[in-house]
Amino acid sequence: MDYIDLFLIHDPFSGKERRLETWRALIKARDEGKIRSIGVSNYSILHLEEIKKADLELPVVNQLEIHPFCQQRPIVEWCRNHRVFVQAYCPLLRGQRWDNDLLVALSQKYNKSVPQILVRWSLQAGYSPLPKSTRAERIMSNARVFDFEIEIQDMVQLGLLDIGDQGAVSWNPTYAP
Repeated sequence: MDYIDLFLIHDPFSGKERRLETWRALIKARDEGKIRSIGVSNYSILHLEEIKKADLELPVVNQLEIHPFCQQRPIVEWCRNHRVFVQAYCPLLRGQRWDNDLLVALSQKYNKSVPQILVRWSLQAGYSPLPKSTRAERIMSNARVFDFEIEIQDMVQLGLLDIGDQGAVSWNPTYAP
């Protein structure tokens, strides 16, 4: 292997000085050709501002838990305003809330599975979803989302499902000091 395509700092728990030290090391490794792109995961505005205030280049990506129930709008807006791409992990809600009335109705309306609706929502909302599955048939099904588009009024309704941090189905370390 000649280089790593994308390297992310997994979480912000190490504290400000260690975060910045690690970020500088990733920039150096990238500049040396060992890594093509560098990013972060679970970084809040506070953590991203630390990088900016240290006069360091910003990550190319911030990987966050994003789905209709946990949209993390302030962080997403900051990332978009600063050209940091957002990858969405847990887009399938870890199988939770699949019985939500709106998700079921949209699944029936578009003749798609709830996971396909969730992946398509992520794509149309401008995210790069990272659906997780170990089953080949589910992986293939999750990829069959380019033959339909969710109508704007349905996207608006999905946007109204956001319940903030209470919607998270995974850990949310964005509040680390």
